[in-house]
Amino acid sequence: MSDAYSPVPELNLLKAFADRVGRVYYSDGFELHEYGADVGLGTWSEEPEFLSRFIPFACANGSGSSYAFWRCDDRADLAGLPIAFIGDEGDLYIVARNLLELFQLLAIDDEALQPEFVEEHSEAHEEYLAWLEETFGLRPPEDIDALRTAAKEDDDRFQSWLAQMGIGQ
Repeated sequence: MSDAYSPVPELNLLKAFADRVGRVYYSDGFELHEYGADVGLGTWSEEPEFLSRFIPFACANGSGSSYAFWRCDDRADLAGLPIAFIGDEGDLYIVARNLLELFQLLAIDDEALQPEFVEEHSEAHEEYLAWLEETFGLRPPEDIDALRTAAKEDDDRFQSWLAQMGIGQ
């Protein structure tokens, strides 16, 4: 039995980084929680087909929203799955095409992922930026609109799937 945080190597690297910097934020509102933990998806649907398609792994903000892998298919590489935002106010959408794109978005250091709202960076933000570049060769997104546009195709599929599941937005 493994002591790894998750079966996702990239997520395990982030967990090791988070453990190293301690109980401080490196991206506003973001915090890893128990891999696969219940985040209240049953409030949308209790259908096993719905619930089994999400693997929650992090808090997205300070008010109860989460990030989860959306199992849109049965690929083995979970890091390549789209990342769903599960909002505490009823939002469900795809925020990134994959885990590394989410890592880039976290470099913005705003829980709404809006660079224009950043007033002050989180305590371990600079360490996160250095870790992101050293570990994955990534920097904060230069064109956030391009990342959002790229994720829109996955979000369109996600919204169609939600509609098929009888979940309206």
